[in-house]
Amino acid sequence: MTAPEQHVKLHGFNNLTKSLAFNMYDICYTRTKEEREAYLEYIDEQYNADRLTAILKQVSDIIGAHVLNIAKQDYVPQGASVTILVSEGPVVEVPKESYAESPGPLPESVVMSLDKSHITVHTYPEYHPDDGISTFRADIDVSTCGEISPLKALNYLIHSFDTDIMTIDYRVRGFTRDIKGHKLFIDHDINSIQNYIPDNVKDLYHMIDVNVYPEHIFHTKCKLREFDLDNYLFGYTKDGLSEQQQKEITERITQEMDEIYYGKNMS
Repeated sequence: MTAPEQHVKLHGFNNLTKSLAFNMYDICYTRTKEEREAYLEYIDEQYNADRLTAILKQVSDIIGAHVLNIAKQDYVPQGASVTILVSEGPVVEVPKESYAESPGPLPESVVMSLDKSHITVHTYPEYHPDDGISTFRADIDVSTCGEISPLKALNYLIHSFDTDIMTIDYRVRGFTRDIKGHKLFIDHDINSIQNYIPDNVKDLYHMIDVNVYPEHIFHTKCKLREFDLDNYLFGYTKDGLSEQQQKEITERITQEMDEIYYGKNMS
């Protein structure tokens, strides 16, 4: 293919739209109403609108975009949303490394640039009414128009959240034209979102791909391989629990993780 090295001259602006949806889940076992309320309060503080805005600003830096407008809101009783509109002037020269299927940079090594995009995040803290399970979900969408894929922001997003489960979607929509009017429906090679995730992160997760190559639709979901009950208890450790309690709580948490990962109820 010639598109990845930009041998094809385009007629005007690159009109392809590339959308990345990053969804993460954090799961916690809360024995009492007080623990549940404390967990939700912790999540609301940890991922409030100001913190989320800082994360999205770093994403803007990674994709080389200028922030035009920020709208943010903390909700009552819990949750937050942030939307950032960003843009940049025409790209004079596109870095060749931007097309490589490889993890994107972390903030200290940003080298990317692109034309236009919007970035949004919404958070959803919630809990099971009877089973002691509390979950926190954050949905982040990065939509760009131009040469560079928002997948270059994925590495940083993964490092920004304490994540038990991730679902990641990437899609290229629309078309652009070369100078002869021939349509281009994608301008870079991609066979898996996993190629944009560092090996040391992939080693931590079970991963499944569901891709529709002719439609330029890519989906990857990830679940932590290792399970340590202490990571899912809020304010105490498993040493204070009996073996039977540890077993029961572990079963509840792992079932919750499996249901989210496979997208179906298992009880």
